[in-house]
Amino acid sequence: MAEKDSGNTTIDIEGNGQSAGVPAAGAMDVGAHEPLGASSDGKRHWRESTITEPGLNNRGNVFFAAIEMTRMPMILTDPHQPDNPIVFANKAFLDLTLYEEEEVLGRNCRFLQGARTDSESVAELRDAVAANQSIALEILNYKRDGTPFWNAVFIGPVYDTSGKLLYFFASQLDVTRRRESERSYLQAQKMEAVGQLTAGLAHDFNNLLQVVNGNLELAVARSSDERVLRYLASARGAAERGAKLTGQLLAFARKTRLDPRPVDVSECLNSFADVMESALGKKVELHFSLRRGLPKALLDPQQFEMAVLNIALNAKDAMPTGGVIELSTARVRLNGDAASRGLSPGEYVAVQVRDEGEGMTPEVIERAVEPFFTTKGVGKGTGLGLAMASGFVQQSRGRLEIESTPGKGTTVRMLFPVAARYERDLAPEPQQNSKPASSNQSGAHILVVEDSPEVLALAREILEEVGYRITTAETGEEGLAAFRSAPEESIDLVFTDLVMPGGINGIVLAQEIAKIAPDVPVLMTTGYNEELVADGPLRSGLDVLGKPYRRADLLDRVRQALNRKGDGGPRRHISDYGSAEE
Repeated sequence: MAEKDSGNTTIDIEGNGQSAGVPAAGAMDVGAHEPLGASSDGKRHWRESTITEPGLNNRGNVFFAAIEMTRMPMILTDPHQPDNPIVFANKAFLDLTLYEEEEVLGRNCRFLQGARTDSESVAELRDAVAANQSIALEILNYKRDGTPFWNAVFIGPVYDTSGKLLYFFASQLDVTRRRESERSYLQAQKMEAVGQLTAGLAHDFNNLLQVVNGNLELAVARSSDERVLRYLASARGAAERGAKLTGQLLAFARKTRLDPRPVDVSECLNSFADVMESALGKKVELHFSLRRGLPKALLDPQQFEMAVLNIALNAKDAMPTGGVIELSTARVRLNGDAASRGLSPGEYVAVQVRDEGEGMTPEVIERAVEPFFTTKGVGKGTGLGLAMASGFVQQSRGRLEIESTPGKGTTVRMLFPVAARYERDLAPEPQQNSKPASSNQSGAHILVVEDSPEVLALAREILEEVGYRITTAETGEEGLAAFRSAPEESIDLVFTDLVMPGGINGIVLAQEIAKIAPDVPVLMTTGYNEELVADGPLRSGLDVLGKPYRRADLLDRVRQALNRKGDGGPRRHISDYGSAEE
């Protein structure tokens, strides 16, 4: 039953007049998510109530039994007592907070607050209670054992028939799982956006570093002055560090081409032990707990070693006075908890790096794999070690997990899928070419297609210096036109950038050339992997040289490509596994 009061407010009356209330009419949807779901507009539940029996002693009716049986935590507080204490708490509230009834009654609700509870939310609650108004919001509370949880709270006043305030009613709902899911989703979006930006920057940097590195190599070959050579060597070292940095950025962005193969991780770590001990220094004791007989994991061993080394170096920095770093391996089967970890059910190989260092707070753990985030002092770290490791593990269809307690150390765990699950994705081993190297390679005609004029000029000089005949083009369209206009069988190799503006990139150019002259090999180069991981007809064998490349690398790959001309044999195929998964 409903009626209007003198102020034209609708009042619901229940129980033959024993209680009445003012419907929320949607007002309580602001400030907290509607616990009844998106389909509810929150109009019919009361935001304040009036009762005819104010006491708490009569607990023999069915409504009290319902309050004690519900799974929705509920309490009443008495604003007439000092500090507005709790005077009633149902069993669900005790289950939620882990307190006993005698520990709750007589205390203000603030005992649920803790170090990370938002002070503005507390002020909102306090102001609403002071004004005898209802309020709904989500606030971080803490259980008796110190566990934080997100509490969706609704508080409303309860009056008697004369309009006197009797109690405040509060219901709660643990919404931690939803909040964590939303946080994870937003973090994933953030990391994806950062990854796209990072990869784009790395592409441009690799083109610049290609010009710098290549010209420094040419300058070294033409100088005999020892002082000048020292200057050039210093510049080359800096450029190579820049190349390593862009490589780490691409690894974080999951744009690195991987060469996955079945790997015995215990054996790999054993063979890598000397390198790690040398890198970690004498202050750190390295302990191994490596299981034998583990199934082989599917991963790129070089990238794996780099990831482990980066994690170990972070562990070393967390122990400035020294300590023990333990590397362990194990077999893990994920079934019921696979989805919660973002993985497919099945068998995985776990690799753990545990230290005795300073540990991390939850806030630091949350940002630990972000690029350039570091807690180290200025000049003591780039903040890319864990970011690179995380990107590599994700691209390997695995997961990186961090467990840490301040003052008690950190454990970083990498989970890699067992190789047997993805045997069909493995690339076939490249077959050895039975044909001898051509004796007339030095006079071979190469079409070089590159949209960066500086990189184009550098490649041309390197190749012409050893006797190749060069034709150049700065776009895919120009390259295709040059190939079509050349005399038949006069071009022996096409060397093309993969990422180019316009409608014809390196892959499309290779496909068009294959239609005209299937025997002409195509060697591609790129500092960015986006085109290799896009959807489309990209699963045919691609021969790709990463930027920045050295002079010797370019000449070696050109020689190999020319040897392949007309062999008719299968080329190495790119594995689906090596592609980044968005």
